[in-house]
Amino acid sequence: MNTVAAPKPPPAAERVYSHVKSAVLDRSYEGGTLLTEGDLAEAVGVSRTPVREALLRLEAEGLLKLYPKKGALVLPVSAQEIADVVETRLLVEQHAVAKLVGAVPERLIASLEESLAEQRGHAETGDLAAFAAADRGFHAEIVRAGGNRILAHLYDQLRDRQLRMGVATMHAEPSRVAKNIAEHTEILEALRDGAADTAAAVVDRHVSWVNTLARGQS
Repeated sequence: MNTVAAPKPPPAAERVYSHVKSAVLDRSYEGGTLLTEGDLAEAVGVSRTPVREALLRLEAEGLLKLYPKKGALVLPVSAQEIADVVETRLLVEQHAVAKLVGAVPERLIASLEESLAEQRGHAETGDLAAFAAADRGFHAEIVRAGGNRILAHLYDQLRDRQLRMGVATMHAEPSRVAKNIAEHTEILEALRDGAADTAAAVVDRHVSWVNTLARGQS
């Protein structure tokens, strides 16, 4: 009888990379935390060599700063980074909304409704990391529906920063979870009703709120 081979586990460096990146994005490793190769090797169950490889990759992505013989410092979210992300999001998202109003595909409306239901579920369980991912997905759906693949690719490059900032805002202001759901509902209704000005205004208010992190709430 033929047996199905068990899937091979990811390479050691990939396991370390995924472990650290996930912990940075959900703030298990907060900005200012110093990570050592030895501790990470023990946590993931690997040698130090793949840890170094993973940390170099994460440094290249701007999440860590390596210090020889000391470890890796998790970089805090800077005020400039927040401002840059907000500015880029507004340019891309408001453009997408403006293109969609009056010609919103039914499949987009259905997808956004599903995303809102998912967000409500994560809000009920208190899973902020999962909520942030669903939140980010809601906006990404709108951007993709705008039909500009280059802008959609640019938006996808913001993913990690958006997730990290999203969790940070909700830790700083827990009531933000309910506000996000309410504002997402407003955006959905504006798209459904063809209200371009309303949709753009809600997107501006919703996205710009993240700037509060730049005032010391990170």
